Amino acid sequence: MSVGIGLDLLDIDRLERALARRPSLAHRLFTPGEQAYAAGRARPGQHLAARFCAKEAVTKALQLDVMRPLEIEVRGGGSSEVGIMLSGATADAAAARGLDVRVSLTHTPTTAGAVAIAQPVPAR
Repeated sequence: MSVGIGLDLLDIDRLERALARRPSLAHRLFTPGEQAYAAGRARPGQHLAARFCAKEAVTKALQLDVMRPLEIEVRGGGSSEVGIMLSGATADAAAARGLDVRVSLTHTPTTAGAVAIAQPVPAR
């Protein structure tokens, strides 16, 4: 049973232009692991855009008022399963609500997107 759903789309060129104008923006939006993952790809901006969408989608699925991008880390991708690691106030909010989040990423040559589903943490 899902509790929340979040969806986000982003024009990849828009993010690439913003990062070109302000390279320090990458450090405010993406964790070192996310930056390293994208740097190893042919078009890093495409993968960063999908990760940014995931952060927005997670924020929406958890029904948070503020996105804290460095507290939402997208792990994996490509041929491996994509996972979300929450930290800080974002993790606290999810835990207080008893929620876990799953995401799916996608991109075309021009657009990146992500869907997040918040669901109750399975009983152990």
